[in-house]
Amino acid sequence: MLECLKNFDWKKGGIFAAGVLFGTAGIKLLSSRDARKIYTQGTAAVLRAKECVMNTASVIQENAEDILAEAQQINEDRKAQEEAMEMEDASAEAREEDAEE
Repeated sequence: MLECLKNFDWKKGGIFAAGVLFGTAGIKLLSSRDARKIYTQGTAAVLRAKECVMNTASVIQENAEDILAEAQQINEDRKAQEEAMEMEDASAEAREEDAEE
């Protein structure tokens, strides 16, 4: 029996026992009423932050939609101007051809 105790690594055994003790105390601490209050407050803060982020994201999305609509309108106006210019150029060329004949 004494041979078993001589071969036992007391350092590793002590570390294991300390780990078990620390783990047990940690579980008790994490499941206490005070810890539950902290978890509740933390969760409430996260939910408030989520709401703030979602509101900001909605504003950004609305702005992006407005920008897209304005950009499309600018492109449509530009295309209409180009078509009008092409029509003017074509009619001017037709008048020149008629004048030459």
